[in-house]
Amino acid sequence: MEARKSNGPVWYEHTLLSEEDLYLFNEGTHLHLFNKLGSHLANHQGAEGVSFSVWAPNAERVTVFGDFNGWDKTTHDLRPRGQSGIWEGFIPGLGKGAKYKYHVASKYNGYRADKADPFAFHGETPPHTGSIVWDLDYSWEDQEWMGGRREKNRGQAPISIYEVHLGSWRRVPEEGNRFLTYREIANYLPEYVQKMGFTHVEFLPIMEHPFYGSWGYQSLGYFSPSSRFGTPQDLMFLIDRFHQHGIGVLLDWVPSHFPTDEHGLGFFDGTHLYEHEDPRQGIHPDWDSFIFNYSRNEVRGFLCSSGFFWLEKYHADGLRVDAVASMLYLDYGRSEGGWIPNKYGGKENLEAIQFLRRFNEDIYREFPDAQTIAEESTSWPMVSRPTYVGGLGFGMKWDMGWMHDTLDYMSKDPIHRKFHHDRLTFRMLYAFHENFVLPLSHDEVVYGKGSLIRKMPGDDWQKFANLRLLFGYMYAQPGKKLIFMGGEFGQWSEWYHEASLEWNLLDSPLHTGLQRWVSDLNGLYRREKVLHQVDFDPSGFRWIDCSDSQQSTVSLMRMDGEEDPIIVACNFTPVPRQNYRVGAPSGGFWKEVLNSDATGYSGSGQGNMGGIQASPVPFHGFPHSLNLTLPPLGVIYLKRG
Repeated sequence: MEARKSNGPVWYEHTLLSEEDLYLFNEGTHLHLFNKLGSHLANHQGAEGVSFSVWAPNAERVTVFGDFNGWDKTTHDLRPRGQSGIWEGFIPGLGKGAKYKYHVASKYNGYRADKADPFAFHGETPPHTGSIVWDLDYSWEDQEWMGGRREKNRGQAPISIYEVHLGSWRRVPEEGNRFLTYREIANYLPEYVQKMGFTHVEFLPIMEHPFYGSWGYQSLGYFSPSSRFGTPQDLMFLIDRFHQHGIGVLLDWVPSHFPTDEHGLGFFDGTHLYEHEDPRQGIHPDWDSFIFNYSRNEVRGFLCSSGFFWLEKYHADGLRVDAVASMLYLDYGRSEGGWIPNKYGGKENLEAIQFLRRFNEDIYREFPDAQTIAEESTSWPMVSRPTYVGGLGFGMKWDMGWMHDTLDYMSKDPIHRKFHHDRLTFRMLYAFHENFVLPLSHDEVVYGKGSLIRKMPGDDWQKFANLRLLFGYMYAQPGKKLIFMGGEFGQWSEWYHEASLEWNLLDSPLHTGLQRWVSDLNGLYRREKVLHQVDFDPSGFRWIDCSDSQQSTVSLMRMDGEEDPIIVACNFTPVPRQNYRVGAPSGGFWKEVLNSDATGYSGSGQGNMGGIQASPVPFHGFPHSLNLTLPPLGVIYLKRG
């Protein structure tokens, strides 16, 4: 068909959307909507330009306006595409970098609003709110990583995650305390994470968000990274650099709620299109944000396509899904009478459950070498179990209970710890109900909770010994590991998103000793299969003694049935334990492979002189035993041979 113009500048015959696309979109099963909706550079009958398409089924008129027409809302009308609810058009002569918005005039109540493109790949830097025509062209150099990442991401692999907020990991104080850009960070962070021995990095949401102080958790750019740090290609460069260093990249992703800013998704076409209409379902009381309407096909397709987008276009290795508990429960954060029961009278959000199951099924079908990780803070069953057995289908789940119990225990004066011994040991009653990640995350070092090092009791030396002990116990436990930036070297201040980490502290031996300890823990964790290969099965763990509350000690064994086991013994008091006998499965020499009290970590240097010979003295149900010295506030790792 010959191209023609309507209303002057817009052509309607060109479209990226086929009839099948429209059908799948309205059905909620189109998982690559980012290739069709939004703005796309295109060529129609020899004319270069940009195609636009936006979902606004209750609009009576939609125009696209921007810097190309002097921000005139009246000249570039889009046309509805049948009964799909999508408005579309093609504007010749436009190119990459054009700034634009949609002006949406509703059929109802005279509502008019200027909206950013929900499918934009790039946007203006906040506080500006316009979208930018962009492409996603990039020459990736991570083929080796992508070809072998299944082995790096699977449940049997060592997964030790360094959690990062990009805007505050490091800043440039001599230039007004500005952010580092994606490309500047690429010169430092991948090398640092590799040096520290972490296997993965996890970014707090880098999707575009209007309020920087939300740390990205009030996202609106479900298909665009934050322009505060650069362009889409700049983020691709950063992820590419991580992969070239052998580091996986996990992205925090927020399908639970979105902010109420007028230019965003809320009340998009004069109706509650993306969110529930009833505030008892559609408003988050804790965050004053909108809640997605998971019962709407097009909304589910929007969210699933967003998940696919970051894995496909940005080579992300996994998505950590935020606030899953808030999605599962209709009464989450609500008082009695402030929520609407499901059709069976219960508090479970049936539509959200269906969405999460379908999302995980689609992700693992298309990206079997990636991971989805749930931040779920309740005891909802089978979060990380397959959907075919009734689970939600996530690959892993954060163990929030372990985090709260352990930090509560470690914050107590050692003289009182014997009365709270169950805080250490309770986890093993449920440790294998899910595929757990043990998180010491950003949530624990903000809002007056204090930094990790300040949570520890005692003088400075004892605080650092306690924190080394905490990390040592964490790495001995079954489950993958996560540490928020700054914790690895003992930052004194609470995390503050407007400031850099306190890297100057590394001039102190206490801080460098802690940092070296975390690096060595990561090294041992990665080398020794018994510490990671059987994280999700009880066959990989055995208590040696978990009942010595009077002396506040525990001992345990990690094994995989093939390699020599590793024995870990922890002393949670500042009193050295001499001649402390621990059962052992076999005789011979047991080498002390790690000791948190070593002088290289700024410890006092107490230990077992590099190792100890097992005695043929049965103990703790084992045929042999080790007569150990347990250092004060210390943890030791021993391996036979």
